[in-house]
Amino acid sequence: MTAAATDSEINAAHREKMAKIKAVKDRIYASKTIEKGLLMVHTGTGKGKSTAAFGLVMRTLGHGKRVGIVQFVKGRRDTGERKLLERFADLVTVKVMGEGFTWETQDRARDIEAAEAAWAEAKAMLADPGLHLVVLDELNIVLRKDYLVIEDVVAGLLAKRPDLHVVVTGRNAKPELLAAADLVTEMTLVKHPFREGVKGQLGIEF
Repeated sequence: MTAAATDSEINAAHREKMAKIKAVKDRIYASKTIEKGLLMVHTGTGKGKSTAAFGLVMRTLGHGKRVGIVQFVKGRRDTGERKLLERFADLVTVKVMGEGFTWETQDRARDIEAAEAAWAEAKAMLADPGLHLVVLDELNIVLRKDYLVIEDVVAGLLAKRPDLHVVVTGRNAKPELLAAADLVTEMTLVKHPFREGVKGQLGIEF
């Protein structure tokens, strides 16, 4: 395009370019014909793993579909997402099974017992034919600490019904889970206010 090109010429060239891109995109989208329930993993050191999972919860609720949530580590502190989901009690089941991080309980046997109880709730949700999405929040943390047997958990996740979506959150996801997943997103830490002495903020961390 020359410097003397008019706005009309620039707009026409833009339309032509976008039409070509659209044709390519349409062909790509038309080739994607498989429908299946996805096993998704949100991991990495960055903030936003659970936040993204709850975004999927909101999207699912927007379609009037039912959701099951098991929180493996986070304790019983009130959070904004739980307060919001109370308004959708007919569509959402939330099981808060964690008792806090291991440095809070300081009791490994108790942590293992809590993890096992949470996994039992998770398996019940995976078997529920009425659920569209199951969120296993911070499951990766208990797997990393070997509170649950990774092979058993992966087998249980892969045995879910074909149309059920499942999202697992938590940093340091194990390779076995990554290999089994359909979609893996790694949140990368670039900058965090906590390092500058800023405490967790209402509406951001809880």
